[in-house]
Amino acid sequence: MPAIRHPVRRALLSVSDKSGLLPLAEALIAHGVQLLSTGGTAKALRDAGLAVTDVSSVTGFPEIMDGRVKTLHPKIHGGLLSRAGTDDAVSAEHGIEAIDLLVVNLYPFAATVAKFDCTYDDAIENIDIGGPAMLRAAAKNHARVSVLTDPADYAGFIDSLATGGSTEAQRRGWAAKTYAHTSAYDGQITEWLSKRAEAPEAPNAWPASLHPAFALGSALRYGENPHQAGALFVEAGAGSGIVATARFIQGKELSFNNIADADAALECVKAFDAPACVIVKHANPCGVAVAANIGDAYDRAFATDPTSAFGGIIAFNRMLDGKTASTIAERQFVEVVIAPGISPEAQAAFARKPNVRVLDCGALDGHHGDWDYKRVAGGLLVQNTDSDTLGIKDLKTVSDTQPSLEQLEDLLFAWKVAMFVKSNAIVFAQDQRTIGIGAGQMSRVISAKIAGIKADDASLAVPGAVMASDAFFPFRDGIDTAAAAGIRAVIQPGGSMRDNEVIDAANEHGIAMVFTGRRHFKH
Repeated sequence: MPAIRHPVRRALLSVSDKSGLLPLAEALIAHGVQLLSTGGTAKALRDAGLAVTDVSSVTGFPEIMDGRVKTLHPKIHGGLLSRAGTDDAVSAEHGIEAIDLLVVNLYPFAATVAKFDCTYDDAIENIDIGGPAMLRAAAKNHARVSVLTDPADYAGFIDSLATGGSTEAQRRGWAAKTYAHTSAYDGQITEWLSKRAEAPEAPNAWPASLHPAFALGSALRYGENPHQAGALFVEAGAGSGIVATARFIQGKELSFNNIADADAALECVKAFDAPACVIVKHANPCGVAVAANIGDAYDRAFATDPTSAFGGIIAFNRMLDGKTASTIAERQFVEVVIAPGISPEAQAAFARKPNVRVLDCGALDGHHGDWDYKRVAGGLLVQNTDSDTLGIKDLKTVSDTQPSLEQLEDLLFAWKVAMFVKSNAIVFAQDQRTIGIGAGQMSRVISAKIAGIKADDASLAVPGAVMASDAFFPFRDGIDTAAAAGIRAVIQPGGSMRDNEVIDAANEHGIAMVFTGRRHFKH
């Protein structure tokens, strides 16, 4: 059966984001559609020389209360909600003409409250009332009305004009997107206002309820295991420089685990300013290095643990060049490569390996969410995202032996890596590269032993290296283990009941030790 289309005769346009407005309006006029509009949108249309009818002319009532009341009128809502064949008589009786298309996006509440100088009154005035009411009405009546909230949908709607109008499937899709739009908008207001319910000038740390908004990015073949369904949802407002919004260049379809591991690798490599490479296997870095260029960084990261690097995820913090890509393709089996830019030469190098998934994450300075979520049965754990901007001046030396400048630089490098290693995390490093990583153990001393084993397996010498621990040492045995391996400097949070014993151990072994005053558990 052919798709049933619905033509457009009258359209109401009232948008805060005017992207794509004029081409849409011009297309509507070219198809004989009457345009209704309000305020700034009407002015923009008139300034472009387009014919437009003010909503106040339709309602017979002026915009009042500084624009607070303009579309809340039966001739507008009746025009949006009237059902063809059902409400024709009552519409005729009250002079209500059908509106077939509504194009609305809402006052920029989130952008307004994000401004450092936003006042409480400014925020309240940016709560849209008429817009959500019209959107909900139009979306409810999607059997007849097309409703657009996203400029990205304008082109598809314009195409539908040439074929007699939108289809039922299109209108259903736009209606669902509209309710997602109004739901997210209400959620933003709810969170902001509930934090200020007791005192606007002293908001609470947490809202009374949480309303994160995520849109379906892609359905996946399966979840963490083949018997689990899986999908990727993308957070509203997510910027560039992340896996969720990365551009797929080539390769097999991404799996649930590919995405999780690529995220771990990319977030780790972003911690470094110099050219860096991170190789991840099963959510843990197995090799990390910085160097003068990403090719050298890759060589040094790979050498940390060539066995684990097989089938791993490789991330860079610079554009991937052809030479480095060729080295990877010739040297190892890799599941995913991700970087902020993939050169044409790199694409050509991987074209010979069509199964390798290659992702361009874009610029690393995009805006990202401020919250980290962890699902538990019946609830959701929420916290600030973990970060660290510690510099050498922030470190407190607690040992008799003073670390050298070179050791301090290596300690900070190892500390950054430890942030992204599953607890209990131990990182051995030297000359801005990892030489052994112990991850995810129930005992910190065992993690230290594993880091030494990893270094030995890769034929990397530990004597003279430094060690980072994501949390404090509860006993001196971790330091004794490190000393036996040849570690000469340690960075750790401190704060144990037995800090003095641990410091004494460092002094006995002639090890330099610095405290950071913060930990980086990653479960």
